[in-house]
Amino acid sequence: MAVAAGVAAALVAGLAGCSGSGDPAAGAGGPKRVGAPKSVVRLIGDGSTAYTGAQPGLSKPERLKPGQKPPQFVVFSWDGAGEDSQKLFSHFRKVGKKHGATMTYFLSGVYMLPQEKAKLYVPPGHAPGRSDIGFNDTEGIRATVRELRGAWQEGNEIGTHFNGHFCGPQSGVGTWSVEDWKSEIAQAKAFVKQWKTNAGLTTEKPLPFDYETELIGARTPCLEGRDNFVRAASELGWRYDTSGVNNQVWPGKDQGLWDLSLQMIPVPGRAFETLSMDYNFLVNQSGTTKGAPSMHQFWGNQFRDGMIQAFERAYNGNRAPLIIGNHFESWNGGTYMRAIEETIANVCGRSEVRCVSFRQLADWLDAQDPAVLAKLRTLKVGEAPKAGWTAFLAAQPSGAPASGAASPAVPAVPAGPGARRQAG
Repeated sequence: MAVAAGVAAALVAGLAGCSGSGDPAAGAGGPKRVGAPKSVVRLIGDGSTAYTGAQPGLSKPERLKPGQKPPQFVVFSWDGAGEDSQKLFSHFRKVGKKHGATMTYFLSGVYMLPQEKAKLYVPPGHAPGRSDIGFNDTEGIRATVRELRGAWQEGNEIGTHFNGHFCGPQSGVGTWSVEDWKSEIAQAKAFVKQWKTNAGLTTEKPLPFDYETELIGARTPCLEGRDNFVRAASELGWRYDTSGVNNQVWPGKDQGLWDLSLQMIPVPGRAFETLSMDYNFLVNQSGTTKGAPSMHQFWGNQFRDGMIQAFERAYNGNRAPLIIGNHFESWNGGTYMRAIEETIANVCGRSEVRCVSFRQLADWLDAQDPAVLAKLRTLKVGEAPKAGWTAFLAAQPSGAPASGAASPAVPAVPAGPGARRQAG
């Protein structure tokens, strides 16, 4: 896989923007998870995917009772998920199981396509067979399928990071039309739905889900092209997007999709905030994936402490979901992977905390009274209700907008070197 190559190019160009609990109860007082039927299997297409019944490991969303404090949701998500020689996909599956966390894995479709079949990919604005992150080989596809299969069976979500990861003003995803995005989405689906045929792995087990119904959200490459992507996703009936930039406030909807974007979080020891993603901390720390080894531990600790500070101000404040994005990469000696693992261990076992996927968060939001969500959106970053949660949510607010209405204006983030929308 060649994710790092795309990142290096982004660094040179200075591009803008890319991207639980300790038991199965998903947090103290959380709902019990529901197991899936084991006897339902229906192969789809060439047998690359299959319908196997309800996904196991998911919690049934429950509506808040009057006066009830919201749980603290934390979403850990991974751009360009795939298993390569670093074996980070399989590692973080183990980390998730250990700490009762489910996550969202945004699969790059070209990781399901062997190099010799590259020209099956026809990217908008580029020649057939072009990809800024390369393609895969047979063993890489076999390993990625194994991890995707296991991840889904453990309750994790399989989203998409699309295909070729094109960034920048020259034919990058920011130049794509709504129809271009629909073409990219259709191809990302096709590579998942036909990996057996394309890779010649006809005797392998299928992925245990129907990707047509599994795929409900995404993060765009480099956080570019969001406007037209959201229009396309809305027309396709998707449920969320996580390609924008938010503060740590309760989410609203944009064109019918939950806006679960990355968030501005503290950079400990600095006077600015940056996006809640490993790549953005990297840019503000070293500006390269191979910075000075003497700084690796400091940079990882700074990333970890920034995430935990962001968690604490939500947990003790407005309880807004914390959204974190990452990559399966060993940048700066793997220090960001260590930081993520330590953060998961720190927060996911706490009382009233639920480390979940975007799908599970969207399910919970959909289950709530729109008036309650509208009132939650009035709380600013880190702001706890002055009279306490019982009084704040004791009665339904009158005349509240529906959940799909525009959110109250979010205070602008102060300008500074960390306020750029860059990511990998």
